[in-house]
Amino acid sequence: MANEKVEKKIQAALEIIRPALQMDGGDVEFVDFNAETGVACVRLAGHCATCPMAQMTLTQGVEKEIKKHAPEVKEVVAV
Repeated sequence: MANEKVEKKIQAALEIIRPALQMDGGDVEFVDFNAETGVACVRLAGHCATCPMAQMTLTQGVEKEIKKHAPEVKEVVAV
């Protein structure tokens, strides 16, 4: 049950950042959250999947927004 609450927070954060990614032809989707490790897995899609700036987008955009909404998340990784 606690996992579901965190996943909803992650989804809410992604909804906030998604429009900015979509403006550049990209997108992001939630894949999984491991409560034991605090790792959230996301998948970058569209132009974001192959962009040379993908790592910066992940850490400075996606991860930052997720951690703001879900402090339980310690790290965000792209899969």
